[in-house]
Amino acid sequence: MNEQTQGHTQGAVERQVVIAGAGMAGVQTAVALREQGFTGAVTLIGAEPHQPYDRPPLSKAVLLGKAEHSAFDIDFEALGIELRLGCEALGLRPDDHELDTAAGPVPYDLLVLATGAEPIQLPGAEDMPGVHLLRTLDDAERLRPVLARQHDIVVVGAGWIGAEFATAAREAGCAVTVVEAADRPLAGALPAEVAAPMAAWYADSGASLRTHARVERVEHGAVVLDDGSRVPAGAVVVGIGARPATAWLAGSGIELGAHREVVADSHLRTSLPDVYAVGDCASFPSGRYEERLLVHHWDNALQGPRTVAANIIGESPVAYDPVPYFWSEQFGRFVQYVGHHVPADTTVWRGDSSGAAWTVCWLRDSRLVALLAVGRPRDLAQGRRLIEAGVALDPEILSDPSRPLKEALA
Repeated sequence: MNEQTQGHTQGAVERQVVIAGAGMAGVQTAVALREQGFTGAVTLIGAEPHQPYDRPPLSKAVLLGKAEHSAFDIDFEALGIELRLGCEALGLRPDDHELDTAAGPVPYDLLVLATGAEPIQLPGAEDMPGVHLLRTLDDAERLRPVLARQHDIVVVGAGWIGAEFATAAREAGCAVTVVEAADRPLAGALPAEVAAPMAAWYADSGASLRTHARVERVEHGAVVLDDGSRVPAGAVVVGIGARPATAWLAGSGIELGAHREVVADSHLRTSLPDVYAVGDCASFPSGRYEERLLVHHWDNALQGPRTVAANIIGESPVAYDPVPYFWSEQFGRFVQYVGHHVPADTTVWRGDSSGAAWTVCWLRDSRLVALLAVGRPRDLAQGRRLIEAGVALDPEILSDPSRPLKEALA
């Protein structure tokens, strides 16, 4: 049997599965294994000491003191899942089938890499007091009193997390300035004409957005920009992106991609036998979009584990080729994105972008490949089905916001 079949035999169900990472992807992999009938040992290893928790509430309910935590409502003991928390993964020795951790080596038969992503630090401000990231429960708990004291807050980065934090800070009564090096918010995610209407949302909420504003340095009580201007800052929150948390895999033989992510195949297997990868730390080849995707979103960490579990247990490999999905609540608006687009795709608008509800569709050869919906959840739901179906659409009907998307079938 080829090693890359990774133990798809009757005996496989009794093997020991170790999962490195106790975020959404790791937790859901453990749960999916049990739901799909895996009876072997399952060990879930997490670097943080907290019970495994969900991250989206950190930028909302937990941050604003409306919830103490966002722990998953899962009885790990009843499921026979061993938790090893406060136990960081430090290295991988595939020849020995051992995972090195802060508490010593952990042997595995099958290993799942689910260590997620880590926030990118602001160079020169890594250890400065008053400079915060927002990725973990501890980060949110450190920021909660900052918001309660209604400090002047500077947010570095007008991406998804920057907008969500700015929303929470304004709700808490803080004065907020968001500085963004690019010419618009969400420059890395959306084209200029789509992101432009979103810039007005900041002012509507009472936040100040400064674009073309690159941080030169952070001083006590201020952020200094590269044009010499100083922005008062009782606290600074950095949201300039995240990168796969894979530095610990150095020397393991695991193939990493251009973004230092684990390169997984269509079955979420890595370059090493008996090792899978899922969630924010891994890219996968999409047959639907004919390119490799690296998706740093909650839904990917929810969907991928079911495929990993099926491939660990089953004899016939299952391919992973989802339609990516993401949502964000910011400045009183519910923003949803589904699919994947590239600059060459055709843009079709539905509705007035200055209004409360509008949608942007991206077409490739008359097929819907991606959709952004602001306050139009029905468009999102129907659009997702149309993307999955891969059917040709009539752009003229598609552009009429009074007509359901599903009526645009050509």
